[in-house]
Amino acid sequence: MLFLVLFTFLGVSDGYNFLLFFPIPGKSHSILGEAYVRHLTDAGHNVTYITPLLMKNPPALLRQIDVSHNADLLPGSIFDVQKFMSKELDLQEIQLLFPIMQELLRATLQSEQMQTFMHDPEEQYDAVIVEWLFTELGAGLSSVFNCPLIWSTSTEPHSGILELIDEPLNIAYTIYIWGRGYSLDLYSRLQHVWSVMKIKYYQWQGQDIDNEIFINSYKSAVESRGLKLPSYDEVKYNASLMLGNSHISSGDAHRLPQAYKMIGGYHIKDKIDPLPADLQKIMDETHEGVIYFSLGTMLKGTTMPNKTRNEIITFFGSLKQTVIWKYETPISNLPPNVHVVQWAPQPSILAHPNTVLFMTHGGLLSFFETLKFGVPIIGFPMFGDQFTNINRAQKKGFGKRFILGQEPLEKLFETVKDMIENPKYRERAKEFSLIFHDRPVSPGTELVHWVEHVVRSQGAPHLRSPALMVPWYQKCYLDLLSVILVLILIVAYLIRKLYTIFMSKSMVKKKTN
Repeated sequence: MLFLVLFTFLGVSDGYNFLLFFPIPGKSHSILGEAYVRHLTDAGHNVTYITPLLMKNPPALLRQIDVSHNADLLPGSIFDVQKFMSKELDLQEIQLLFPIMQELLRATLQSEQMQTFMHDPEEQYDAVIVEWLFTELGAGLSSVFNCPLIWSTSTEPHSGILELIDEPLNIAYTIYIWGRGYSLDLYSRLQHVWSVMKIKYYQWQGQDIDNEIFINSYKSAVESRGLKLPSYDEVKYNASLMLGNSHISSGDAHRLPQAYKMIGGYHIKDKIDPLPADLQKIMDETHEGVIYFSLGTMLKGTTMPNKTRNEIITFFGSLKQTVIWKYETPISNLPPNVHVVQWAPQPSILAHPNTVLFMTHGGLLSFFETLKFGVPIIGFPMFGDQFTNINRAQKKGFGKRFILGQEPLEKLFETVKDMIENPKYRERAKEFSLIFHDRPVSPGTELVHWVEHVVRSQGAPHLRSPALMVPWYQKCYLDLLSVILVLILIVAYLIRKLYTIFMSKSMVKKKTN
């Protein structure tokens, strides 16, 4: 017994202290944050988790800081299916989110509980892991606790995040992360350039507000520890590492810096939870397979127009397959093969061998789950990277895209039948599932290794890209071009001078003669 107590004590004392900052009040973001908690605490580390959605039944090595007050700053009305269908709402314009995220971070960081937490001299951490979502304001926590900064990103790599640790991707051959299309023709590339220019303009426009929030949020806490607050630019470009929710099976083969590590799918548990008894029975007893339909955690099926919902239900009723639909409220008079559940254990449903098709909004977490279990998908992208994810699935051959409200439902129904009856989609899904699984270690193991590596190597300076140290004008060789231009001008001047002297002597000689 004494040996067991001593072993437990040593195991705890050897763990590092990590701070996780995941302030976005959205279920999908909390799933990612909780996965960090699960992997790091399972590895014996102490974790302090700043979140608006507290974990139920938290592990012993976890302490949570509740910032749920910030949920009021994210308007729920923006996730309305009917508004997306009618184009009344369009969140593809990223600049619309900049002021929302600024205010969300300001309210979170300057709240009483966060200021008390940051001013507590007893709080000490080996590294801080900050979720990135169109703002870098969370980076200042690394200055408060004088420890390495690790970025966590929820999307495939794109210029907005890679420029924090290296430099942007070349827009001539990379797809814009929130683009509706998936083309590199001239018109699409012109649209891409215009979008990037707009984003840069809005970032430039908001930099004074960012600096003000940064100083007001962190200066007092940093100085209370006898330190000096660096500039905002110094802090946000000083990350040791970036852990990206991405993988080659889901994205494109971009060139990536050493400080970027792919851990896509880390949120999926190694051991899938068993299905509830009622769902287990339904899925086991079907003879024609199961179609699973879910619009994710942010979009509510109840905001779908009644006419569209009823037509989809009628179509489902005409199928031989069993349909499980995640929907927030009960629906009366359903066909016998259609089952509505208010909460669905999605990984467990997709893992069942009878699941033949996944109808999804196209969020990246769902995307990785379909890759893990090799299930073909039909995507209904509404906003954000959902368009890009579904476009990639279509390009890779295991998915199809359908835009609700913009295309006739008859096309959707034909697509469903085609994907059920044609085995090529499932075969392609299995091929990319093999790619997803074919890694040296699991994504959770990868996550823990690199987080620990940052601490062991005292901030991992060896991973830092030299691109961060080179001014933009040197990257474009403008300094060299300037030197060459000056040399050309000097040579031209000398040639002209010599020519003038030569002509003057010739004129004098002619006059003499």
